[in-house]
Amino acid sequence: MAITEEKAGSMLPAAPVETVDMAGLLTAAYELGDMIINSADAADYEYWKNEVAGNQPVQELVRQFAKAKELFEECQRFGRFHPDFHAAKDKVKEIEGQLAEYECVRNFKAAEKALDDLLYDVSHVIARAVSEEIKVPANEGKGGGGCGSGGSCGCGSGGCG
Repeated sequence: MAITEEKAGSMLPAAPVETVDMAGLLTAAYELGDMIINSADAADYEYWKNEVAGNQPVQELVRQFAKAKELFEECQRFGRFHPDFHAAKDKVKEIEGQLAEYECVRNFKAAEKALDDLLYDVSHVIARAVSEEIKVPANEGKGGGGCGSGGSCGCGSGGCG
């Protein structure tokens, strides 16, 4: 029998500690991942991602956006006192606005947010099942995804294919 010390100094039997079946835990994690991959949110995300990737006018704007964003980041290093700061910032916003005019971009951003929210909810439920003190990073701090936030789509603009 395991023994623990209590503050008063008396000896009490310790609660039995169960070992974790890592193989079972990993299997369950992969099954959960498969369920998410096969979800409607994931299918919607993949569909709109492919639509954006296949839209040539959008891809041209994405390239322009990446260049404008790079120029703005260079100006940003010197702050708002850089002579081209405001013009570079305006160009980024202009191209973002042009991208937002495309239905496929708007739908992709909405699908990306829905999938991101699903993943956040799942991680939040898992964390709370373990302990209320576990911190789960909030999505809001990332700017919500989409164009301009540096997302994972690979276009450099944060969500456009």
